[in-house]
Amino acid sequence: MNKKFEDFNLDKYIIKALYNLNYKTPSKVQKEVIPRLLKKEDVIVKSKTGSGKTASFGIPICENIDIENNNVQALIVVPTRELALQVKDEISNIGRLKKIRCSAIFGKQPIKEQIRELKQRVHIVVATPGRIIDHIGRNTINLDDIKYFIIDEADKMLNKGFIEDMEFILNKIPKKSVKGLFSATIDDDIQYICDKYLKTSNILDIKYNDVFDKSQIIENKIKSSENDKYKNLKSIIYRENPTSLIIFCNTKDKVKKLYENMKKDGFLIEELHGDMSQDKRIFAIKDFKNNKFNILISTDVAARGIHIDDISLVINYDVPRDKENYIHRIGRTGRKDSYGKAITIFTDKDDKYINEIEEYLGYEIKLLEELNIDDIAEGKIKFEKKSKEILKNRKNKIIDKNIHSEVTKIYINAGKKKKIRVIDIVGAFSNLPGINNEDIGVVEVQDSCSYVDILNHKGEGLVKKYKEISIKKKIVKLRKDRQN
Repeated sequence: MNKKFEDFNLDKYIIKALYNLNYKTPSKVQKEVIPRLLKKEDVIVKSKTGSGKTASFGIPICENIDIENNNVQALIVVPTRELALQVKDEISNIGRLKKIRCSAIFGKQPIKEQIRELKQRVHIVVATPGRIIDHIGRNTINLDDIKYFIIDEADKMLNKGFIEDMEFILNKIPKKSVKGLFSATIDDDIQYICDKYLKTSNILDIKYNDVFDKSQIIENKIKSSENDKYKNLKSIIYRENPTSLIIFCNTKDKVKKLYENMKKDGFLIEELHGDMSQDKRIFAIKDFKNNKFNILISTDVAARGIHIDDISLVINYDVPRDKENYIHRIGRTGRKDSYGKAITIFTDKDDKYINEIEEYLGYEIKLLEELNIDDIAEGKIKFEKKSKEILKNRKNKIIDKNIHSEVTKIYINAGKKKKIRVIDIVGAFSNLPGINNEDIGVVEVQDSCSYVDILNHKGEGLVKKYKEISIKKKIVKLRKDRQN
């Protein structure tokens, strides 16, 4: 019998949000994990990339959030800023109709802005380890009411580089809180943490064909000399003619060099690595999702931080030195019900690492047949035509799709500097004819502006009727947020 989300007895607003998000039936991992977390059991979950792990903990967390409690009730720790933003977006969408507020906090972002945000009503925080430790040290986050503590990408978070940070955080979390560890790959190194901090040490291994579905991802490798790597890369791209492509390199310098070479050769390309500012990294991912360009060159920062369902090809320009990273890299393609391809270019010096990867996988990656010159020439024409179409469409303004059609996000040109508080905005809007507290969703007050969700399809009519309203005896302007 096919299980439905309704069978979990979830809040009606969570069910409606899942419907809007096109979550039709629970995935394998969601069927196993959601009931356990709803029953407040600790979990250790090993499940392939693209299997729906984020929703498997996001749904029960949102279900058990008390929206009247202004304190943080769930903390999710992730290894990268990109992943923090993506997890925050997914959980925000799941909880939006229930009026749940989720924030992402990470390094290289002004800490004063984060402190200001944490002083408002924030129910769920998604954070990188260093920055959450900073807030704990400053006493700018209250962890007393934490119900759920989740470690995402647990294999990365519990390795030698992060283990002390994670123990520090675990010791600050209420012992009664529910704890969950999630990853596509989990090894024996986490046993110590499980034994010490969790009420279970049994790994919930969600069985698929493998750590990724081999029926959805075709894997190949191609031997190359170091001098011919770039030429072979271009030949692969033209032969495969991908709609979207991620190329992985092992270092920031390699990414930069390859980016410059491919840019000179006219490819529609962007780079992603740790030397870029956070804003540039966010815009690079957003533009990639919005098809502003079709090739992204990245370090492993993107292997765990990009959830795009239609990446058709992944190329390992460098063989990953960590066998687990191979899984995370190629897992960017063939997600959910889509199909994809992953090709690894290797040289003589990479033989050792290829052997380690194949031993880990349990099979030999198929050697790619010799690249046919005619296929390359024909593919180049098609690929360049596709790129021209992307350039042509770039001029069209792309706005993020509003998933929840019943919600209108309204921009207000006043904030903290005018001494406006959340309660003032709620009071002003609830006094408008036809609007009551049930129609007012998440409110965010910034220094010079504010945002408020108007629910139940009432927002469009409100912004047409009122160009300005009075809040605390101050006349403020309203408009529909452009990103809504």
